[in-house]
Amino acid sequence: MDMVTVFCTVDDFCQQFAPAWQRHWLPKPGRQRRRPCRLALSEVLTLVIWFHLSGYRCFKHFYLRQVCTELRSAFPHLPSYSRMVELLPAAFVPLCAFLRYRLASTRGIAFIDSFPLKVCHNRRIGSHKVFALLARRGKGSMVWFYGFKLHLVINDQGELVAVQLTPDNTDDRTSV
Repeated sequence: MDMVTVFCTVDDFCQQFAPAWQRHWLPKPGRQRRRPCRLALSEVLTLVIWFHLSGYRCFKHFYLRQVCTELRSAFPHLPSYSRMVELLPAAFVPLCAFLRYRLASTRGIAFIDSFPLKVCHNRRIGSHKVFALLARRGKGSMVWFYGFKLHLVINDQGELVAVQLTPDNTDDRTSV
């Protein structure tokens, strides 16, 4: 899959999603600047998706080494790395909606699996505060850990059918 295909798919989605999503925003109190970002929402989503397809483990290395050097001509209005990190939270809801938009349907055969998403090391569970109300301690097939389970359903073509995130102490059969 090349970047042009990813961008065209994301841009077609954003043309429909962004106006409907912005109609549901609540007004912020006081005077607010409405200066538009020079990087479009579809470009931000494309960079996030391309990061996950690239094989990089660190977004900073991906952005500084690949995007700012090799992809500068494809994205002429690239912001600095710190500004790009500020734009990422605003792309979370459209990215989740894009995932739901791209889900496939079952064709008779589906495969279900789950894997752990560790939040912190077991020694730091008591002092962990970020996901304190959501994450739970549970046992996977190998070891105890603190965090979540990501449940995925794929069809026989390898396409994603459904996704669900549950606390770790939830039984796998309940999410099905």
